[in-house]
Amino acid sequence: MLFTHRIKHCRACGTPVQYATPADDNRERAVCPACQTVHYENPLNVVGTVPTWEDRVLLCRRNIEPRRGLWTLPAGFMEMGETTAEGALRETVEEAGAEIELQGLYTVLNVVPAGQLHLFYRARLKHLRFDPGPETIEVGLFSQADLPWNELAFRTVRVTLERYFADRETGQFSIYHGDIR
Repeated sequence: MLFTHRIKHCRACGTPVQYATPADDNRERAVCPACQTVHYENPLNVVGTVPTWEDRVLLCRRNIEPRRGLWTLPAGFMEMGETTAEGALRETVEEAGAEIELQGLYTVLNVVPAGQLHLFYRARLKHLRFDPGPETIEVGLFSQADLPWNELAFRTVRVTLERYFADRETGQFSIYHGDIR
């Protein structure tokens, strides 16, 4: 898969970069012709939760692009200085204003075309008081039958929810790993 080069200028000195394969490497990198700094482009981590109450899952209706107006699990980009679990908790508070108890890593999904890794944790809602942040239009609790399947924002959310409801039927939850191409 070829990626569009995203780095335009050297982060060290501001010179426009050139893409080349460094002598000690095996792939093309953004290299500064002035200071020789090599810049690496790595996947971004998206962390979130599958917050549940009894037989229902909490979803957030997005108030931002991409996919504004569609439903998603509370999730977002991991920040420097936090663990994946800390990021998932933070995103759940920021997007849904929900208090949760994490129950373990649940899905690990490689989103190859976007250069992202999505990690969702199972979570139990502590109560039904929510205070959605500015990135969320509204939150809702949905059973499997009432879930807005045709209005989900991302494939990783669909895969995670399909897996969750299938596992809920059996009562056996394990970590799921998959690829979105």
